[in-house]
Amino acid sequence: MYEVIRAGERRVTDAGQQVALTARPGLAPDTSALRRAGLRPSSAAGTECPRTVSCEWIPAPYEEFGDGDYGNHDRGNRPASQDIRYIVVHDTEGAWEGVLNMVQDPTYVSWQYSLRSTDGHIAQHVKAKDVAWHAGNWYVNAGSIGLEHEGFLAEPDAWYTEAMYRSSARLVKYLAKKYDIPLDRQHILGHDTVPGPTTAYIPGMHTDPGPYWDWRHYFELLGRPLEATAGPHSGVVTIRPDYAANRPVFTGCERAGEPCATHGSSAVRLYSDHDESSPLVRDIGLGQAPTTGVNDLSSRVSTGQSYAVADRWGDWTAIWYLGQKAWFKNPKKHPAAVPVKGKVVTPRKGLDSVPVYGRAYPEAEAYPEGVPVQAVSPLPYTVLAGQKYVTGGKVPGEYYYAVTFDEASHRVVRGKDLYYEIQFGHRVGFVRAADVTVRSS
Repeated sequence: MYEVIRAGERRVTDAGQQVALTARPGLAPDTSALRRAGLRPSSAAGTECPRTVSCEWIPAPYEEFGDGDYGNHDRGNRPASQDIRYIVVHDTEGAWEGVLNMVQDPTYVSWQYSLRSTDGHIAQHVKAKDVAWHAGNWYVNAGSIGLEHEGFLAEPDAWYTEAMYRSSARLVKYLAKKYDIPLDRQHILGHDTVPGPTTAYIPGMHTDPGPYWDWRHYFELLGRPLEATAGPHSGVVTIRPDYAANRPVFTGCERAGEPCATHGSSAVRLYSDHDESSPLVRDIGLGQAPTTGVNDLSSRVSTGQSYAVADRWGDWTAIWYLGQKAWFKNPKKHPAAVPVKGKVVTPRKGLDSVPVYGRAYPEAEAYPEGVPVQAVSPLPYTVLAGQKYVTGGKVPGEYYYAVTFDEASHRVVRGKDLYYEIQFGHRVGFVRAADVTVRSS
């Protein structure tokens, strides 16, 4: 708080009001009142947090509870055993005390950190070296750290506070530096951008932190503002609407089918043609027609995500999205995206299409005796010849075998097959490196 007061701040609220705080660089807190009142900060002992946040250790249990079952995370040795590649941003869809109760239940799931809405206070539950069960995709779990933010995605003004944004950004910067995680949307994932591991899981994947999480502001706080890095005819764009002015219609915040309150948003809607009366883009993995529902991700992109340009028409830009052209309104005076440099993948010469995967698992030959071979199961999507998708980089085919309480049986299986992570739709996906060619935009 004092850091903000000393530096000063200016911002436009979602209601369009100008808020200005004059800088007071010499201001220092009088902590004697705290001592006289007997107040003290929570103990940070045992935590992995930067000194700039309030943090305490509330451990998640690693316990066996009968019939060979255990919870609620797995012991590991990261990053020595496997890289930590991702940080996953969640919201809790629940209030603080209930969330803490759940993460301390050995029969429930787990995550590394919880962040409180009112003041940004952090509770750590699982060490970064260990694998928490939070993303709904085991490949992502094995290579990520999960951050749960107290709140509800349909009630951003009540829960997504500036204190929580700032505390979260400080924590993410600390973790990213410690584990060499790039500060971009291919590595700082929303829970809503984690792919279904197999086709059957796609409809049930999570949608938080939702369209009202202010990714543009968040990346400014991370010290990586989303800016243009190329000329207007670049082959790649990063989604970056003006959050306060960008107010797409959503439904279902309070009751199914009913309009949500008008609100600033990080989301940009996608159409099948350069016309707002044309149908919304369809996600075949969901098996239903697209809607404007606040939890329907089929036809929208989010601030910070980058896509290869497929076409342009006046004020409209088309991107490659889920194997098809998807159009969004992008006028020069009020752009919804900025041109950037980037690497894209496309099917290698001679291939009409290549499969897309929800996890980057090794080939069968890589598994040692005693570790069951995991299916390399493609999703119902393909990248067609001539299409391009922005890549977040190359990753190994890797599987963390941890199905028993006895850590002695745990194994990290790493194969010869390599993959590229791509921004395929709203969610990321993976393609085999042998199937694609990488080009600069």
